[in-house]
Amino acid sequence: MATARGCEWPDCPEMGDYRAPKSPNELREYLWFCLDHVREYNRGWDYFAGLDEDAIESIRRRDSVWHRPTWPLGVRHGNFADHGRDPFGFFRDDGGTPPPCSDMPRDDALAQLGLDRNVTLEELKSRYKALVKRHHPDANGGSKASEERLKSINEAYTYLLNAVGA
Repeated sequence: MATARGCEWPDCPEMGDYRAPKSPNELREYLWFCLDHVREYNRGWDYFAGLDEDAIESIRRRDSVWHRPTWPLGVRHGNFADHGRDPFGFFRDDGGTPPPCSDMPRDDALAQLGLDRNVTLEELKSRYKALVKRHHPDANGGSKASEERLKSINEAYTYLLNAVGA
C-alpha cells in the first residue's frame, strides 16, 4: 500500500502522488509532487543540461543500441561464416558460388509442383504462383497442413530456380 506524501514543491499543501527523477544522475531517486507541480517540474527538466555536443552525441549513440557493446562485423570473433550457417555465401571471402538451397533431386522438385521435365521458366513461375495462392495458410484458415505444404512448395521452387539458373 502506498504511503501518503506531501508535495515537495515549496509551500504546497497538496499530496505528492506523482514522482519525478531528482536529476539525470539520480534517475532512480525521486521527488514527489502534486499534478500541477510535477507538470511544472517536467517543463523545466533538461536531461542534457550542462553537457557539450560530444557528450550528448555519445549518449544518443549508446541509446541507439540499448547501451550494449557493438563492433564491426567480423572484427570481434572472426568471420560470421566460421560460426553460423551462411547458405547464400554473404559472408564468404572467396567470392565462390553458394551451395544449392536444397538436396532435393530435380525430379522430386518437379513432382512436388506437378510439372514435367520440359517446363519453361515462365511455366515454373506461373505454377508456383498458383500453388502459393491455393496453399497459403492465410487462405486456409491458418492450417498447419497448408503451412507445411507451402514450405515444400517453396523449397522445390527455390531448388528449380537454382537448377535453371534464373
